[in-house]
Amino acid sequence: MTSKDEKLYYEEQNRIKDEIERKYGKTTEQLYEEREKRARDAIELKEPDRIPLTINADPTKYTDIQRSAAYYDPIGWKRASRQVTIDFEPDLCNAGLPTSGAALETLGVTNRLWPGGPLPPDYEYQFIEMEFMKEDEYDIFLSDPTDFMLRYYLPRMYKAMLPLSQLPPLGVMLTGLEGITTLFATPEFRQLAKALSKAGREMKKFRETIGDAYEELAFLGFPAFSQLGVGGVGGAPFDTVSSFLRGMKGSMLDMYRQPEKLLQACNMILDRRIAHAVPADPNKRGNPKRVGMPLWRGDKFFMSDEQFKKFYWPGLKRALQAMIDLGYVPIPFFEAEFGDRLERLLELPKGKVVASVEYVDLAKAREILKGHTCILVRGPFSLKLCSPHEIVEFHKDLIDKYAKGGGLILNVRLPDEGNTEDIKAMLGSIREYAQY
Repeated sequence: MTSKDEKLYYEEQNRIKDEIERKYGKTTEQLYEEREKRARDAIELKEPDRIPLTINADPTKYTDIQRSAAYYDPIGWKRASRQVTIDFEPDLCNAGLPTSGAALETLGVTNRLWPGGPLPPDYEYQFIEMEFMKEDEYDIFLSDPTDFMLRYYLPRMYKAMLPLSQLPPLGVMLTGLEGITTLFATPEFRQLAKALSKAGREMKKFRETIGDAYEELAFLGFPAFSQLGVGGVGGAPFDTVSSFLRGMKGSMLDMYRQPEKLLQACNMILDRRIAHAVPADPNKRGNPKRVGMPLWRGDKFFMSDEQFKKFYWPGLKRALQAMIDLGYVPIPFFEAEFGDRLERLLELPKGKVVASVEYVDLAKAREILKGHTCILVRGPFSLKLCSPHEIVEFHKDLIDKYAKGGGLILNVRLPDEGNTEDIKAMLGSIREYAQY
């Protein structure tokens, strides 16, 4: 059943669409295609009419919404994200990654803390890295990953799933299921069934309410910058092992103590992802589809060049190429400083990837990748403490040095303080200066 607030939200959608079209004298479909073409030209290494802009904006800074809304108030979160988008008018927008806090609570998630749940309403989401696979469990994982997930991984990650650790190995249950059904009659398994049912209901309700937030912004003329998880290939498999299975300490030790098993795990994870990946749908709005790919272990602060070549790049390269083959434009987010390691992107097809880099890497990235790979440059975190005037001057200098020849997208980090009108004027100045 649609709530009163949901009905009001969709009524607002139509009103906002009309206001945008009156303001620009164009349909939102025309505005959408103008922005999409601007991004497409940059990705294809052409000079568009101007450099495309994305923004790094926390809706809680510019509306009265709290961070907990992303987990407990989907309509409120959508409304706040929409307000930031229509106020600041990025070429490519972001709707965030909201999910059901009630479902997370019911499952008893152990490796995540979120606002409104374990954290106060205005705290930022926190990830707790844990060792869900022990150093002597590689063989179990490699020989039967489904069994490992059911009897080891899920019970460790979710408190509600703990009874699954009592199951016998499922891969040898060839004589039938009836022998273990007495387990399902125990109080622990009855509670597990209740938790799964409740979590499912909560997630279903949340997803039905949140709907397709990106499509709703597209309805107003704003293409998505990227979405995470689309396609199913994911990023570097080493990141998966190091953050969700072995933890940073475990994976770093494994590079020395059991490197071949570490590589086997990385390869198996990626093989399975690619086998079940979904190609891009060219009939849906916006082509080619852009997919964000967070990366966090491949820079020089985590591993040497030799380790990068052996453990990180082969998996990342396969993942990137698989996304390209499926019709997507992957956007790998190179955290920290990658430097010369960005040269590896030259092994991939020209004009098919967007390399998202920190400003500290821009000069090196432009030197290496210009004419081959589009660069999305993220402004430094220090800009959050700057005035709008200082942010404009920063981007003018960046444009003067690096914009010529196309293949550049700006990710503007907005200040923590400053009213909406000042930020609108700031972004207007950057857009005007970013004309080709």
